[in-house]
Amino acid sequence: MLSPVTTIPKSLDDYREIVGEEVITEIRNLAAPLRGARLIHLNSTAFGGGVAEMLTSLVPLMNDVGLKAEWQVIKGDEKFFNVTKTMHDCLQGTSVSWNQYTTRVWLQYNQMNAKLFDQDYDYVIVHDPQPAGILKMLETGGKARHGKWLWRCHIDLTEGQENVWQFLEPFAEIYDGVIFSLEDYVKESLGTARIFILPPAIDPLSPKNIELSPEVIAQVLSPYGVNLNRPLILQVSRFDKAKNPWGVIDAYRLVKREVPWVQLALVTSLAQDDPDSRDYFEHVAKYAGGDYDVYLLTNLVGVGNVEVNALQRSARVAIQNSAKEGFGLVVSEALWKGRPVVAGNAGGIPLQIIYGKTGYLVNTVEECANRITYLLKHPQVAERMGQAGKEHVRQNFLITRYLRDYLKILNRLSGRPGEPITGGLEYRSG
Repeated sequence: MLSPVTTIPKSLDDYREIVGEEVITEIRNLAAPLRGARLIHLNSTAFGGGVAEMLTSLVPLMNDVGLKAEWQVIKGDEKFFNVTKTMHDCLQGTSVSWNQYTTRVWLQYNQMNAKLFDQDYDYVIVHDPQPAGILKMLETGGKARHGKWLWRCHIDLTEGQENVWQFLEPFAEIYDGVIFSLEDYVKESLGTARIFILPPAIDPLSPKNIELSPEVIAQVLSPYGVNLNRPLILQVSRFDKAKNPWGVIDAYRLVKREVPWVQLALVTSLAQDDPDSRDYFEHVAKYAGGDYDVYLLTNLVGVGNVEVNALQRSARVAIQNSAKEGFGLVVSEALWKGRPVVAGNAGGIPLQIIYGKTGYLVNTVEECANRITYLLKHPQVAERMGQAGKEHVRQNFLITRYLRDYLKILNRLSGRPGEPITGGLEYRSG
């Protein structure tokens, strides 16, 4: 058996005041034909990334509307996660090597996890490249496919190394359906008959996004030394080249020339499936130097979801300086808290930022610094953008829309017709 993940129960009814009665009714109607169906999500980690955060909410909500949903994590060690990080980087276009060794390790651990997959389900949803080989390994080993299998790819494949995609593609194309976050991410060569587009979403009632009073915010942040009486700018992301925290520090230094009392917080989670994260953290810390107005905060010093929530609500401006991005859901998190966002023009970020209305898209450090400075000096503009951003997220990027569209996909795979998927579309229907 793989490693089961325990989630806290949730009730769809608790979201009624946020999204309205019509949305709640539609979800329950979509779930009715699926009542009692066994469903499992498989991924590589129970914490430390956007996939795990969404599953923490999606799985209990699926159970609340009548499915029998589970979440299990594949087994692996540092060797395997180093290889899957290499595959992830290759598929996003980074110049790292994929070779016979990495191929052998990926195949070995997918074979091992396939042997541990010992139950039948009506629906199996496999997330990202790490466990993508399980289905083929099962069938190669003589086990008949039971139920419908979906591969959910959360990353941007558009500039990936072609040889790595050619290796992965035979494992992906045998799924009953493949889900991408954006239409631009679809690989046209993929032989899968059905392809769906499903942008991710945030949970407004999770500890990371729930409303916090000023008193709670002050209490939560008191151990970390952030001065709440001075302006704070913030980036929450993994520390790697794609998220470019070094560029954020450069932009902060330019902003500080105009707004000398500004502070910067860089927040990251050191995840199990990202072994390079600790090395990157050390590099960023060295680059920040001895600046006491720069705060580097991680889960290892107690910064979890509530602390991130408090920091985002305390920030005057949120930053997402991504050169590469699967979607950049942290943008929606900040917008939901009424904060304008200055971000790189990458991945799914342009879907979330309406230029000049909910934030700004930038391409250089200088642009980033200029937009941050402008918003810090014009708080009324920042407030107006933040409120527009919150409404944009309410309409497009909440977990209720994500659940609704998953239910539509499951119904489609079962042969039940329905309306177009509102979060995106059925890109290819077979």
